[in-house]
Amino acid sequence: MIRLGIIGSIGSGKSFVSKLFKYPVFNADDEVKYLYKNNKNCFRKLKKKLPKFISSFPIKKKELINAINSDTKNLERISSVMHPMVRKRMNVFLKKNNKSEMVVLDIPLLIENKLYKNDDILIFINSHKKKIIKRLKKRSNYNKNILKKLIENQHNLSKKRKLADYIVENNYPIDIMKAKIKKLKEKIFDERNST
Repeated sequence: MIRLGIIGSIGSGKSFVSKLFKYPVFNADDEVKYLYKNNKNCFRKLKKKLPKFISSFPIKKKELINAINSDTKNLERISSVMHPMVRKRMNVFLKKNNKSEMVVLDIPLLIENKLYKNDDILIFINSHKKKIIKRLKKRSNYNKNILKKLIENQHNLSKKRKLADYIVENNYPIDIMKAKIKKLKEKIFDERNST
């Protein structure tokens, strides 16, 4: 099984590009949302760490935003609960899809949390800053302060770019992006099959 790690800045289009590969995708952001809405153990752990902010189940994103705005260390507290849970769900995903030729790991902190293996193929998604800001402003949870803290939490982008096996420029219309990813996917399969 070929494991693709999709890396890049917040708002660069990692999830969009991940779906274009047309293979099973593990989307960490979706997993976190699922845990907030459905996992009472997650709720209990976060309530214990942030009793002033977490009031009821399911966990509300606004409460988490208030906690982070109140104290930046609360982002670390949230991460200390969420990262092990997301890692566990990722391992379940990998076992479930172990017969697939390829899987895509769309995990914003893939590098920072050392969730990648040496033989993973890392793909850095690059996008113009104006496009990134435009995408982020469309999000329902857009908050300039939180965004700044999340960006600070991501590994240095130039280091991520250097780690990448491929760089995808995500500045084109969807039809061009589909063609680019199709070509890249073929190249990856060709390279893996020739070794």
